[in-house]
Amino acid sequence: MGRQVAVSAGYSSLPNGNFIPEIWSKKMQAKFYASTVLGEIANHDWEGEIKGSGSKVIIRAIPTVTIGDYGIGGTINYQDLEDDKIELLIDKAKYFAFKVDDVDEVQSDIAIVNKTTQDASEQMKITVDTDVLGNVYSDAANTLATTVVTATNVLTWIINAGTALDEANVPESGRWMVIPPWIAGMIKQSDLKDASLAGDGVSIMRNGRLGMIDRFTLYNSNNIALTGVAASGTFHCMAGTKHFISFASQFVKTETLRLQNSFGDAIRGLKVYGYKATKPEAGVYMPATKV
Repeated sequence: MGRQVAVSAGYSSLPNGNFIPEIWSKKMQAKFYASTVLGEIANHDWEGEIKGSGSKVIIRAIPTVTIGDYGIGGTINYQDLEDDKIELLIDKAKYFAFKVDDVDEVQSDIAIVNKTTQDASEQMKITVDTDVLGNVYSDAANTLATTVVTATNVLTWIINAGTALDEANVPESGRWMVIPPWIAGMIKQSDLKDASLAGDGVSIMRNGRLGMIDRFTLYNSNNIALTGVAASGTFHCMAGTKHFISFASQFVKTETLRLQNSFGDAIRGLKVYGYKATKPEAGVYMPATKV
């Protein structure tokens, strides 16, 4: 097959005309995906304990011991330890399913099934990431006032989040913050004269890398929830440590089936997962808007 080339006036072509054959490249165009951050900001301590959708994991919490005053000759009151526990429900499920005709697969010079399955995996990660980031921020025990973030106040905004965690006795190690690209741009425009703020030998203005600011490792994400439109809406940014979010997931089934009503294969996969703010005090909700 091909398309016929136009013939110039006065030139006699072959009866059937000249044809340029269609050639399918063996290379596929690059595809870009939104960066996912869930693997870096949530703990996965109970991931190996789930069996399927609808199950749950019972997480035991360490009891808080009461300290009492003691005097010589006094009596001691023994505390009954409360069996504190948290339920992590595995109540969400996502799937992908596509089919490949035998003729298409034979005629293709590329491993279309493998490439498409890889794409399905990436799309699954983005979907789950967006789900978690779009909901769990509201469970943070610490909340900053909605802030119009600019290059002038962005560092104060970040430091205020760190102060909120300090006041909640949250450890300094392992702190993270998730921000949209436009706030990352504000940070790069800010006057970071003190290079040590970024944990580097040169300022962010010079090297363009966000790195770490005020004990937070910064993650750039397009999956942050947005209420309204980008120009005037609220971006639901958040910060915390891995204690804040517990996440568990697994692919319970990925399989290839022969189609019954045509010649081809069906490829499908099912992923179950659940998440919960198991330590709300380890999270900070940081609503932000543009100028």
